[in-house]
Amino acid sequence: LLQDVQKHSVHTLVFRSLKRTHDMFVADHAKAVALDDESHKLKLAVKLKADYSPVLHMPVLKEGKDRMSQYPDADDPEYLITGTHAYPSGPGVALTADTKVHRNPSESGIHSLALALPPSQLLLEGGGTRNSNLLRRTPVMPKPQWHPPWKLFRVISGHLGWVRSIAVEPGNQWFVTGSADRTIKIWDLASGKLKLSLTGHISTVRGVAVSSRSPYLFSCGEDKQVKCWDLEYNKVIRHYHGHLSAVYDLDLHPTIDVLMTCSRDATARVWDIRTKANVHTLTGHTNTVATVRCQAAEPQVITGSHDSTIRLWDLIAGKTRATLTNHKKSVRTLVMHPRQYTFASGSADNIKQWMFPDGNFIQNLSGHNAIINTLAVNSDGVLVSGADNGTIHMWDWRTGYNFQRIHAAVQPGSLDSESGIFACVFDHSESRLITAEADKTIKVYKEDETATEESHPVNWKPEILKRKRY
Repeated sequence: LLQDVQKHSVHTLVFRSLKRTHDMFVADHAKAVALDDESHKLKLAVKLKADYSPVLHMPVLKEGKDRMSQYPDADDPEYLITGTHAYPSGPGVALTADTKVHRNPSESGIHSLALALPPSQLLLEGGGTRNSNLLRRTPVMPKPQWHPPWKLFRVISGHLGWVRSIAVEPGNQWFVTGSADRTIKIWDLASGKLKLSLTGHISTVRGVAVSSRSPYLFSCGEDKQVKCWDLEYNKVIRHYHGHLSAVYDLDLHPTIDVLMTCSRDATARVWDIRTKANVHTLTGHTNTVATVRCQAAEPQVITGSHDSTIRLWDLIAGKTRATLTNHKKSVRTLVMHPRQYTFASGSADNIKQWMFPDGNFIQNLSGHNAIINTLAVNSDGVLVSGADNGTIHMWDWRTGYNFQRIHAAVQPGSLDSESGIFACVFDHSESRLITAEADKTIKVYKEDETATEESHPVNWKPEILKRKRY
């Protein structure tokens, strides 16, 4: 009985061992799984649609003898792309008059050849096949739009201190300036003559804005005050109290009765014009908020600060939507394009263009090597930057090409060091550029109507872009 048990046990063990060995080697795991026709067809159909949909409508290429039979014009020598040297058509064949000459293909020839190529060899614009993304064409600056040069048209004197701010009224009849002499002056736009002086601030007037919704003028200054002036009576009718330090800029919302101000106390405040209520205090900046801008679309409020950041705000919630940290120096000015959904910021490091609503970076405009105090842009795509050294640079908005540089002489009797540009703005016809300057003058520029593209050509070369992508 013991022998039977042992035999049975050994037999079972051997059988199990054989079975394991058989199971291990019966399947070749390195061998590919048999191709399933239906799934293979589905895979090819998906690949065709995903990769070759732009060329599926083109004629099907037949390989072999009738390779070019669909293209009767293919035998035309214009369609043949030859090398850089003339070659005989075969061994021992002399060069003929046709084969001696190197001939570049015509545009139609290239197009025809492109149609004849199979999709796998179809060249993309980047310089490689559809499956090769290794080769990229180097980006080249596009040719900028031609803009006539601007020239000095009028110099207006009257302020007794630096002119710090400008605003043009919606009817384009007059404009208003705020100055370090603590006055606000209203000037006739056509003649440049003084119409009115308003007194009330006890320190420099840093910001002015004229409402398009009511006959009100708003001003703010280094005396922490924000005032609302009724232009029918030329009197202050409202004060907006709340800022703890100098108020540097203000802007009006285009569609609702709301006023934005920003201050050295590192906040921006949102005021209800009618009730004087402080609707929101926008906190987050860690230094002076130098500039604020409003628009009807989201984000409705944008601020630039000496902490070198730009913040896009959610006006309803009173919170930051996005913070842009690309600048390395104080952001002193912002400007929004009147037609595009873009804006620009000015700093001592450079000018940067951004895309709304998230603040995606577009490009740098480098070359104005000074502290940029002010930016202005018109719907023709002329961007103006004014700096503290008295220089004005004109740029083409789309390409970032600097087409003109101006450094106007200071007013007689002023020091050369007093040649800063503190503010600039286009009038509503966009035919005049008004600047506020440190030599206590207001300068008006206009386009040179006699200039042509031939007399003032664009000094442009299609140079390779070396823009920083941040």
